[in-house]
Amino acid sequence: MASSTVAISALLPHSSLTGKPKSPDANSRICLISDSTISKSLSVSSTFPSHVYIKRNARFHSHLSPKSAAASPAASSEYSEEPTTKVKFQTSLSLPGCSSSLSLLGTGYREKVFAIIGVKVYAAGFYLNQSIFSKLDAWKGRSSADLQKDSSLFDAIFQAPLEKSVHIILVRDVDGKTFWDALNEAISPRITSPTTVDESALSTFRSIFQDRPLKKGTSIFLTWLDETKMLVCVSPDGIPSSVDATIESSNVTCALFDVFLGGNPVSPSLKASASSGLAAVLK
Repeated sequence: MASSTVAISALLPHSSLTGKPKSPDANSRICLISDSTISKSLSVSSTFPSHVYIKRNARFHSHLSPKSAAASPAASSEYSEEPTTKVKFQTSLSLPGCSSSLSLLGTGYREKVFAIIGVKVYAAGFYLNQSIFSKLDAWKGRSSADLQKDSSLFDAIFQAPLEKSVHIILVRDVDGKTFWDALNEAISPRITSPTTVDESALSTFRSIFQDRPLKKGTSIFLTWLDETKMLVCVSPDGIPSSVDATIESSNVTCALFDVFLGGNPVSPSLKASASSGLAAVLK
């Protein structure tokens, strides 16, 4: 079976340097920091890249070995490396609350630009329950460029009652409040008239990160179970053993998915890479 290479650049939102919130577009920022703060709270270099190989009608495979087992050929298919940051992601994940393992579709990184200096904040991997592909026959044979422009494809992925997850790995220290403020800044404009259910869900979401230092290497998992329910897990060193919070609000879960893969994503490169991966699978 032929395989194809996919590389995903996944970026999360960020606030402007002026501190003024922006609408959810590719110019939103992940946190409010000054140049002097960069070296204090966000200064750590990152490294973790990825070439993900996908076999049609088979599991995703990476041919890059994990850092801790670089000399082991047997382990090479278990990890994929994000090309820019060198962060390594497992090609298959078993997460708390998921009915089956999830397969890595692609990896990327989030970079903030201050003046002319790029500061990398985290690497990210996008995972899917492979059963979702059986629901996408209508898009078979389409090019990645066509898929990228077709919002109905990503709507179908979101609406499928099967798990999908974004795994974020921080490549520098970020305090929890800053991380949440950046995330909320991207979510809130996408919920025009929040209900009491939405407000409660956002409060639960916020409580996970408040007063919680997020160190380099911390993993954050945002996992959609269906259109109305999402699990949030935070782990300081890898795969979590439990769920930190369950978010039950269709508006909030939809808004967060839209942040990554909607019609106006904060990272066009994430959607482009996801489209390339899907095109490879749906040949």
